Amino acid sequence: MQSWYDELNKPKLTPPKGLFWPVWSTLYVLIAIALIVYFRTPVKPFFTVTLLLLAVHFAAGFSWTSIFFGKKKILAALMDLLFMDVTLVIIIGLFFLTKPLAAALLIPYFCWCLLATYLNWSIWRLNP
Repeated sequence: MQSWYDELNKPKLTPPKGLFWPVWSTLYVLIAIALIVYFRTPVKPFFTVTLLLLAVHFAAGFSWTSIFFGKKKILAALMDLLFMDVTLVIIIGLFFLTKPLAAALLIPYFCWCLLATYLNWSIWRLNP
């Protein structure tokens, strides 16, 4: 029996299902290291803003699955991803001001978020 997602039209750049687990595992490790590097740095400009952005960014990330797969709201999920992209760019900038290594460790995550945004947008376009 196929799931709702399996029946959707998807773009050619859609990664195989088996790739998601290893990619996310790697990204979580890089994100964790970036956070450790950031929080261990003694001087953190805009610390409160950074904490707030991290909280809303990760909340949006965790809600995407529910919006896309649970509620099947493709456009709303796309808006969620666009919000994540913007907040992640700002977070990377704030991390760079504190410790460039912490910012660099988030670049693969940013690239994956951009791919997710492209895939979500394409699925929205291909499944009116």
